[in-house]
Amino acid sequence: MSLALFHRELGGEVREGRELKEGQPPLVILHGLLGSSRNWQTAGRDLSAAARVFALDLRNHGRSPHAGPMDHASMAGDVLAWLDAQNLSAPVDLLGHSMGGRVAMWLACHHPERVRRLIAVDTTPRAYVWPDGRPEFAAMNALDLRTLTSRTEAERQMEPWVKDWGMRKFLATNLERDEAGQWRWTINLPVITAALPALESQVLAAPDRFEGEAHVIACGRSPYVRAEDHETIRAHFPHAQITTLPESGHNPHMEARERFVQIVLSIIA
Repeated sequence: MSLALFHRELGGEVREGRELKEGQPPLVILHGLLGSSRNWQTAGRDLSAAARVFALDLRNHGRSPHAGPMDHASMAGDVLAWLDAQNLSAPVDLLGHSMGGRVAMWLACHHPERVRRLIAVDTTPRAYVWPDGRPEFAAMNALDLRTLTSRTEAERQMEPWVKDWGMRKFLATNLERDEAGQWRWTINLPVITAALPALESQVLAAPDRFEGEAHVIACGRSPYVRAEDHETIRAHFPHAQITTLPESGHNPHMEARERFVQIVLSIIA
């Protein structure tokens, strides 16, 4: 059963008084694993110069409902239900980052009539295997929220598992206080943790193809898109254009935002 997703419309104030190009489809943004629509507020505002921009919270993330199953098909079903609820029957430009990019790929292949242009950011359809596992999940699951006093303390407690300061900061953005002042996760941590094997598996079957316009934005300082992945990408997306941001890690909308926005605007404008 599909869930009613939370969304933000970004950057309306930037576009105020401007006419959009006739027939310009909206840009719908799907965040990555452990992210949310909040992560896209700045880049989304910049992109709104060319289109209406909507950033969604996928299931078990941000302010969207918590429920299983947690797989690409179910998340794509939620996005389709959101499009229907917003009366967006015409094809949209669909941008997905990391996990969100894989959801976007699945949706484009199975419902091509809903996607005008696909933009997948630093991801591929292949399976991902991490030799060291997922230490960030070990860190989050080890936190005792009953005794936690602040996000800063959470970051300190996660340091034995997660050495990167920026990653600890990012993980801690998923913590908030409830009405009683108790810290809680905004993500559905148990369901997402259990779903990791499904989320990291091959997302498309061999026959799955999207014949429409497709773009992959790869990041040069990230292991997610390798040169040998290009053949796999084009097997499913024969018209894919692959662009690399050599200076960026896995989050180009934060690490190389100006150049990233330029690339996306060149695609959608």
